[in-house]
Amino acid sequence: MAMAKGKRRKARLVLNSPQQKVYEYAMLLIGCLIISISFNVFLNPNQVASGGVSGLSTIIQQTLGWQPALTQWGLNIPLFLLGLWLLDRSYSLKAVVGSIVLPLCVMLTSHLPTLTHNILLATIYGGMVLGLGIGIVFRGRGSTGGFSISSQILHKYSGLSLGVSVAVFDGMVILLAGIFFGPEKALYALIGLFVTTKTIDIVQVGLNTSKVAYIISNDPEKLREAILHDLDRGLTQLNGAGGYTGDARLVLMVVVSQSEVSKLKALVQSIDPQAFIILSNANEVLGEGFKRAV
Repeated sequence: MAMAKGKRRKARLVLNSPQQKVYEYAMLLIGCLIISISFNVFLNPNQVASGGVSGLSTIIQQTLGWQPALTQWGLNIPLFLLGLWLLDRSYSLKAVVGSIVLPLCVMLTSHLPTLTHNILLATIYGGMVLGLGIGIVFRGRGSTGGFSISSQILHKYSGLSLGVSVAVFDGMVILLAGIFFGPEKALYALIGLFVTTKTIDIVQVGLNTSKVAYIISNDPEKLREAILHDLDRGLTQLNGAGGYTGDARLVLMVVVSQSEVSKLKALVQSIDPQAFIILSNANEVLGEGFKRAV
C-alpha cells in the first residue's frame, strides 16, 4: 500500500531489545497492580467471583477463611509446573514473574478500602479495572499464569478449542460461586466476566475505529490521484473482474480515519457518482499515518 505523505518514523521500540524487555516487564508489573486493586477494592469484598484463580480465591476465602494471596500462590505455582511438564515446552520468565507478582500485589493492596457495596457498581467497575489490568499485561506480551495454563492443557489433550477451554474453567468458578454465594451472585459474576472481556478488547485495539473502503469506479486513475493528493491517503490497487461480465476491473482499497469518511465519500461522488463503495470497520490499523506498533 502506498503511504501517506510525511517522513517515515522509526519504531519506538526494537523487538527483543533491552528497552523492549524493560517495557514489557513494566507493563506486567503495572497490570498486576491494577488487577490486584480491582480485586481488593471492588470484586472480592462483594463476592463477585468472575472466573480465574482470583475468583476461586474469593470463594475459598469466604468458605474456608484462607487469604486470597496465599490461595493464588498455592494454585499458580503448581499450575505453572504442571504446564511445564504436560505441555512439554518452556514457559517464559514473564509467566513465572506474573504467577508470583500478582498474588504479592493482592497481598500488598489488601488494606485498601472498599469503594462501594453496591454489587452492580462493584461488578461493572471491577470488571472494567480488571480488564484494564489484564489488557496491559497482554500488551506487554505477559501472563499472570493461573487457569490460562490449565486451559492450554485441556486444549491440548481434549481437542477442545482454546476459547472453549478457557470458558470451561471460568464457568466452573462461576458455577461454584452460584453454589456457595447463591445464583444471583453467579449472574453478577457473568456480567463482570463480560465487562472484563470487552475492556480487554478496548485496551488491545483502542477506541479509534478506522474504516477500510473498497472502491470500484469507471475512472479509477482520477480517483487514485484525488485520494493520494486531495485526501492525502495511501491506497492499494487490487485487480478484480466483474462477476457477470468477466471484465477486468481495478479496485481501490484505502484506509481512512472515522473523521475522513465523509470527505472520502464526497470526493468519490464528485468524480464518479456511479462508483461502487464498500465501507467496513478496521479495528486496528498499524503503520504510517495511523497508530505505530510498540
